This record gives sequence, C-alpha cells and structure tokens, in this order.
Amino acid sequence: MHTMTTPDVATTSRTEQLVESFMQPIAEREPDMPEYLQAVREVARYVLPIEKRSATYTHARVLERLTEPDRTIEFRITWQNDAGGVEINRGWRVQNSNAIGPYKGGLRFHPTVTPSVLRFLAFEQTFKNALTGLPLGGAKGGSDFDPKGRSEFEIMRFCQAFMMELYRHIGPDVDVPAGDINVGQREIGFLFGAYKKICNSFGGAMTGKGLSYGGSEMRVEATGYGLIHFTEAMLKRTGVSLAGQRVAISGAGNVASHAAECAILDEAVVVTLSDSHGTLECPDGLTIDDLRAIRELKNEGGTLAYYE
Repeated sequence: MHTMTTPDVATTSRTEQLVESFMQPIAEREPDMPEYLQAVREVARYVLPIEKRSATYTHARVLERLTEPDRTIEFRITWQNDAGGVEINRGWRVQNSNAIGPYKGGLRFHPTVTPSVLRFLAFEQTFKNALTGLPLGGAKGGSDFDPKGRSEFEIMRFCQAFMMELYRHIGPDVDVPAGDINVGQREIGFLFGAYKKICNSFGGAMTGKGLSYGGSEMRVEATGYGLIHFTEAMLKRTGVSLAGQRVAISGAGNVASHAAECAILDEAVVVTLSDSHGTLECPDGLTIDDLRAIRELKNEGGTLAYYE
C-alpha cells in the first residue's frame, strides 16, 4: 500500500524538523529562559527556510549568530526612597546586534522584567528595526523596579541611579535607548538629564524626549496610531473597513489609549481597555472624552476600576 504526502505537509514537516534541530542546542544552553526560547522558535519557523535557501546565509550561520546577543550587561541600582531608606534593584541592557547600525530599543521598568524577557525583546527588536529600512540595530533593557505607588521624586532618584550604571554603555553612535512599559516622557527626561550631566554632552543618546529639549512631534502618539494604521492596511487587503468594527484593546497606557483614540476617530467602536486590576468593558463604545478622563486618572496613579 502506497501513501502520498502533499507538498504542503511535507514542507511543513521538513521545516519543523529544521526548527527542532536548530532549537535543541539553544534550549540546552538557555534552559531557564522560556520567553526567549518561545520568541526564537517563532522567528526560526519563518526565517530558517529562507536562510537554508542561501548558501551564503547558511555558511555564515546568520540566524544562529542573531540568537546570541553581542552582550548582556547586568548591574545593581542602589537608590534612596522618600523615607531615607536604601533600596536595591537589578538592571539590564541586552545589546543583541549592531550589524547595520547602533543598538536601538526601549527600557522598561516592571517587576516582571527578567533577562529572559529582555533577551526575547532584544532579539525581536533586531528584526523590527531592520524592517524599517533604517540603519538601526536591536537592543532592550530595563529594571525590575516597580514605579507603582512611588512618588515622582522616588522615580527621579531611581532613574538617576539607573543612568549612573547605564551611561557608559550608550551613546548616539553606540546604543540609543527609548521608552517602554512605565518609561514615558517624564522618565526619559529624568534619564536624559542624568546622562547629559554625567557625560557633559547634549547628545542624541535617547529618544522619546520632550519637544523643548530635542524630542519629535507625534512621538507620544506614534506607536498607538501606527498600530491602528497597520491594522487598517491589513483589513484593506481583505476588502474590510475598520469603520463600524468592534475593537477590543488590551492595556490602558500610552500605546493602548492612543490606539483607542485613533480607532474611535476612524469610526470604530472600542469596547475594552484593561490594566492590572482588570478589564473595563463598554459595549456601546468608549468616547474621546472617556479616554481623556482615563488618561488623567492613570496619570494620577488611579486604575480603571475607579472609572467604572
């Protein structure tokens, strides 16, 4: 009895075998980095077949090289809280690749930040930046510091202490950090202020700065608006309009709120936002006035639960 395997199934099977063979040594090397391993596996499934079709890429082991960061920098951050007590956090900067330009990627402050999370983000950032067509490498960094419940002065002192360690590893032609989770324009201002004081230089070492000291127009809105414009472009390919669609958005920070704003302006019905306390559901759709009130609430340290 003979059986026939369709080309699609055979191709999928060969790809999976290729991925498993590729992942085995990486998993053995990094057994305690689940987020990182998941990201590499997902990228490898699409990139490995392309690499194997090129003798040059295969010989150079391009993807394998990209899975090992150029360097991972780990440091201690010691800072003083408002009560005069000393607190200690951990900080990292993963510089994944500068093959086409200086390292570029955000900083996030959150208790869930770990080397595994940052390795995964830096790895994917390398591809994201390359796809822009700009000469930018990939990096990511941050700390397990939790800014929730902290005063503005505590956040400022933490940022200054963080930069005391980070400054020697960044610069306009070396590594250009940006904001990410819990690192907005205020935190970038604290970080950049410390950087220029330490280095005695007003260089373009960070993005996301305020307009008065070198920032860019629309920088605050760009990521959230970009998400909606990308979604609209994808829907257009299938002949669907965003107008009238019901949209569920995860998050309630800068990216999520501006994505909601752009979607509402484009006549979509935004039915959810969420934060660590739960999900705010509005079956009839949130309004621009709702978003303004939610931003004010979040800026004052409130949660969506208070807006219910």
